[in-house]
Amino acid sequence: MLSDLILWNKIGRIITRIHEALDISPARAFDLFYSSETCQRLHNPNDYLYLMGDLYIVDELIIELRGK
Repeated sequence: MLSDLILWNKIGRIITRIHEALDISPARAFDLFYSSETCQRLHNPNDYLYLMGDLYIVDELIIELRGK
C-alpha cells in the first residue's frame, strides 16, 4: 500500500534525525524509536502525529525520553 511506503520513508528520515540529534548509532536510534510511545502514536491513524513534520516527531521523542 502506498501509505505504508510513505510511512516507512518517514520513519527512516526520523531515525536518521534521531541518530544525528542524540549522537547515537543508527541501530540505537532505531531501537529507541521503535520502543517508544511516539512510535506507537505515529502508527495510530487516529492520533494524526503522522501529519507532523519529521523534526516535530523527533522533538516529541526527545521530550518522551526526558520524561522517563
